[in-house]
Amino acid sequence: MVPARRPGTTVTALLALLLTVTACGPVADRQPRDLRVGYDSLDGSLAVWPPRGTLTDDDEVTRNVTDAVRTWRSPVDDRAHLPTSGILWSGEVGGAPLALVAADVPGEKASWLLQVGNRDGRWAVTHATEYTDPGYLVYADVLPVWAAGERRYLVSSRVERLLGPDGRPVAQTDGLTTPVAVPPCRAVPLTATLRATESLPRGRAADRLLDLGTATAAPRYPLVRDESGSGRRALTDLDTCALADDRGPFGSILRRVGDRDVAESVPSSWPMAKIAVRTVGELALGGGAPAELEQLSWETADGTMTAVVHRPAGGGAAAVSRADRVDPLQSYLLPVGERKLLVLSWRATRDSSLSVPPGTTKLVDRPGLVVLDWPEKRETFSLASADETHYRSAGG
Repeated sequence: MVPARRPGTTVTALLALLLTVTACGPVADRQPRDLRVGYDSLDGSLAVWPPRGTLTDDDEVTRNVTDAVRTWRSPVDDRAHLPTSGILWSGEVGGAPLALVAADVPGEKASWLLQVGNRDGRWAVTHATEYTDPGYLVYADVLPVWAAGERRYLVSSRVERLLGPDGRPVAQTDGLTTPVAVPPCRAVPLTATLRATESLPRGRAADRLLDLGTATAAPRYPLVRDESGSGRRALTDLDTCALADDRGPFGSILRRVGDRDVAESVPSSWPMAKIAVRTVGELALGGGAPAELEQLSWETADGTMTAVVHRPAGGGAAAVSRADRVDPLQSYLLPVGERKLLVLSWRATRDSSLSVPPGTTKLVDRPGLVVLDWPEKRETFSLASADETHYRSAGG
């Protein structure tokens, strides 16, 4: 899977190739008012998303799906732009019709994966997830599907083989896989093997992804790129439902649209790639065994975010903070049981020093890390270096 990158980064060779076609949009001749079926994105001579599924030639289904997508609105009331949207797959799953639509939503500069079904004789969007990478949805190679209470995946024609969480190949028919055993609140790996194409002359043996679990609530997109495997290591034994909570790192910074926060939209802190972790120190509370403190980092559509993780000695549930945008002096509220802690973290250098209010008791005090009980009133902390001083306030 080789998506377009965030603005300001290098656009991949694949994107360049895809844009060399006449127009990157849906294919198949339909009436102007209908959604097209498939996309004309090409990798050399290979159609990446050709029309697939047993209902692709059913004009009545196409019209019904089109009407459902035309009626649908995003959480901020934007609509799909039908001429640049398309039906990637249309068939039956579990005896019920299902269409998978890549929807372009220009107002949000976003791509949405819409699942359209027929419930009680009425066609409607039954599940909608926003693609967290600002690149187009159709430049991905593995798309998550939630149908009949089960996780499946729709794969592009570049995918030669998809390995599930157990490391075994997942069977697929016409691009849609059989159900895959994915737990609700645990991250599990997927690995796609990509065939040799013009953009990948040698193919790719291991295109790695993480599925954050079937409890991931729409419109949050559950797949995260994990090229190095660092995300899999970072999320080991962590509850992704807790991470996605509005008090957890992945869900805690709401998206702001205009002058308001939109809780129904994908959070600004939602991960899309490069989840990693590093150990920053140890913490012993109440005379117990030292617990490990880690700093979690990840890439979002709004930049890099961080959080801290408290892993108790001997196992047990980890405690996590809310997200913090990358700053020279990081500040986290970390709840550990009934106790609230303030964790201050920075990249220690020879000339950096942290100043805290007089009388502050430090539970941990080492270069790059200070931990103390959450202040009863709002306090200001400063990090001085040779060139400038950074301030953070917390407490109360």
